[in-house]
Amino acid sequence: MSRFGYFGPEGTFTHQALLTVPGADLAELTPYATVAGCLDGIRSGEVDAGLVPIENSVEGGVSATLDNLTYGEPLMITREVLLEVQFTLFVRPGTALTDVRRVLTHPHAAAQCRDWLAAHLPQADITTDGSTAAAAAAVADPDSGYDAAVCSRIAGELHGLEALADGIADNTAAVTRFILVTRPGRVGPATGADKTSLVLFMRADHSGALLELLEQFASRGVNLCRIESRPTKTQLGSYCFAIDAEGHVDDARMAEALMGLHRVSARVIFLGSFPRADSGQPDILAGTANADYAAAQQWLDRLRNPSS
Repeated sequence: MSRFGYFGPEGTFTHQALLTVPGADLAELTPYATVAGCLDGIRSGEVDAGLVPIENSVEGGVSATLDNLTYGEPLMITREVLLEVQFTLFVRPGTALTDVRRVLTHPHAAAQCRDWLAAHLPQADITTDGSTAAAAAAVADPDSGYDAAVCSRIAGELHGLEALADGIADNTAAVTRFILVTRPGRVGPATGADKTSLVLFMRADHSGALLELLEQFASRGVNLCRIESRPTKTQLGSYCFAIDAEGHVDDARMAEALMGLHRVSARVIFLGSFPRADSGQPDILAGTANADYAAAQQWLDRLRNPSS
């Protein structure tokens, strides 16, 4: 891949995460103003792949990413990246903390620094819009009306700002998960430490409908890493479910679960099987390994054709 897109502008955490992807440092990098714009750039062929945020350990799922993957033309996740998110308060050189009256940042950044901002800048108005990198760019302009930006260190330094306070997040263990997305193609090989991402739609809203979906995983020993409900955008109270499950489509237990879901769901959107960024390997329950499924298939074949 020689062309990568990302949720920009330059200096966002997404940009920082993309630089950890093999080959990205030598590729043409294109920032997009929105997640939807980046994903559409992949669909149209403007870029070969794109990196977008999908989940934060403090704020939860990124709805713009989930919804665009669900309702747009098909795309596939091929990799995930985990990035520890550290926020810094940046100002124009010469600005003191007591001079800060208006702060600009991204909504997630404001939420993750809420307590620090309330304790140290109780007099300041906090405005949330765009990205943290765009906030840094705005503050660099003396005519913007903003005195400070909560952003990444790479964004602040990129725009010639000065750090007033580092590590201001209320939760210092915050992590954002990003996904590398491409147009649909052949799924990469199983590594033994993989995830499979899906979006599931129920056939009907009835007692036990969600349980019916979850049993397809539980009965085959497939553990879930994440489940999140999202509105189907058809009527109030109608939801689909975005799910990450441990395992790969080439694992027999996952393949069986997918076939079960296809039978009982109104729709299954397969978003890809890809290596886990944390390299965590699943606990494989007795009777659910690939060899167990192969032995069971051989046994069934003998029942059907004893002479073989």
